Amino acid sequence: MDVQHFRVKVFATPDSRPHLSDAIPVFHRWIQHNRVPETAIDVSDYEHVPNGPGIILVCYEAIYGLDQGQGQLGLMYNRRTVLDGSNADRLRQAIKAAQTAATALEQEPEFAGRLGFDRKRWEVAVNDRALAPNTGETWDELSPVIREVFDEAIGADRYSLERHGDPRELFRVTIQGS
Repeated sequence: MDVQHFRVKVFATPDSRPHLSDAIPVFHRWIQHNRVPETAIDVSDYEHVPNGPGIILVCYEAIYGLDQGQGQLGLMYNRRTVLDGSNADRLRQAIKAAQTAATALEQEPEFAGRLGFDRKRWEVAVNDRALAPNTGETWDELSPVIREVFDEAIGADRYSLERHGDPRELFRVTIQGS
């Protein structure tokens, strides 16, 4: 299975209380000042959608967003275009992009002191139901990759994985550091 569309989310800390709409001028500045390595195109406001994508920065190669999916705030990175390398390499790239954006958001004046991210709480999903349906077979193939990458990121035996098994959803795993 050659996964090209990893979606990762680093969860906000429980004490985070941002105004999501503050991300609109921040993301517009990011476009103007080339703050992300991708080709940034536009900003979209989905704050009105309950448990939805929030505010997103649309790039040619990826989407960044202050996401409220599953009722939990976080910084989401969703790869849209093809990358070379192994599945582990592509997952590492997505995590690095999310970490870099999360750090940048925490430092923006609009979010200083009001938004933080817990680098030990993640969600990994594959945004391709045809390639990676939410089945035990997909888990068997991708869980070793997820473990390899998070052994490096958090530390071996310092986290747990939880697969969300609803076959109607994307293949999705939550990582919880200890």
